Amino acid sequence: MQRKQLGIAVIGSGRIGTLRAHLASRHPAVHFLAVADRDPARARALAEKTGAQFHSDDNLAVISRPEVTAVVVSTIEVEHTQPIMQALSLGKPVLVEKPLALDTAEADRLIAAASKAGVDLRVGYSRRFKKRYLLAKDQLVNGRLGRITSGAARVYNSRSQATETLARLPADTSSVSGLVYYIDLMNWLLAGNPPVEVFARAKGGIIKGSGYRNTNDVTWAIVTLADGAVVNFGVCYALPKHYPSLGHAARVELIGTDGVLIIDDDHTDQLMYSEHKAPHVYIPDHNVNMVFLGSGTPGDWALGEFHGPVATETRAWLDHLATGNPCVLATAADARRTIEITDAIERSLNVGAPVKL
Repeated sequence: MQRKQLGIAVIGSGRIGTLRAHLASRHPAVHFLAVADRDPARARALAEKTGAQFHSDDNLAVISRPEVTAVVVSTIEVEHTQPIMQALSLGKPVLVEKPLALDTAEADRLIAAASKAGVDLRVGYSRRFKKRYLLAKDQLVNGRLGRITSGAARVYNSRSQATETLARLPADTSSVSGLVYYIDLMNWLLAGNPPVEVFARAKGGIIKGSGYRNTNDVTWAIVTLADGAVVNFGVCYALPKHYPSLGHAARVELIGTDGVLIIDDDHTDQLMYSEHKAPHVYIPDHNVNMVFLGSGTPGDWALGEFHGPVATETRAWLDHLATGNPCVLATAADARRTIEITDAIERSLNVGAPVKL
């Protein structure tokens, strides 16, 4: 199969933007790489690290380069819209980190722009690309569980990661930061059976005591689907500061008329203790003696290469662009539904009652 040659622009040089640029630089179809960051020193450093041929602190200068054929938007969440719109106006496909937008109105604006331009817009919900969840999707596609009657997905994380995220985005909540991956995952696994009602409860204390008064320690939500099936979602970002997981500790369950699927994603099968300590994936200078290996949410570095969901997702998107092969990256419409559900969770918490979708 003949591959198209790709020119990739990466906008934003944070953790995930840096990973995307690194992965793009290693992909055989990528023949031009450009990077942007509002801090010119960071843009230059990422270009030097990845061998990018062009760098700038001006997003449009990077996106509009004639060699660039597709764009990765890895800015902070509140700055997604402008580079997406710039890329769409130039007819260049986009992969943007989650969430697509901060509310459904902005998501609708981006979806309309992509539709008008006839340009593909995808969103990075990388849980889909973890092997265990790909295998789960295959079982559902093949009908091995029958009709799904109920499900559950919960994710835990340490309070140290919660406060690290909140220091960057003080208005963030655990349902937006962590649970969204599993809302998207369930929407994908149960495609064709949309949610119709959300009822949520929460308890705060530890995180609020750190100064972030809008963030609860734990949130649980019951989501009712169109055919009456119920899915329970839970999130807690208040585990002890040095809990051994370097990212999400999760569990996903599905019960059907003909089978059951239980996915243990807590990473407790690989435990290491070291007097030399191990670095945390997300938190600088937060080294831990005890660690669940392989628990980094985006993936993990091993022997000089990055492995895991973000790596598989990035390569799948680049392969899709180069060959036309289908990929399971979340569409903009998928991402809008996830925003709708997270908004409904927050509204249900505020009113203390179920919210219709």
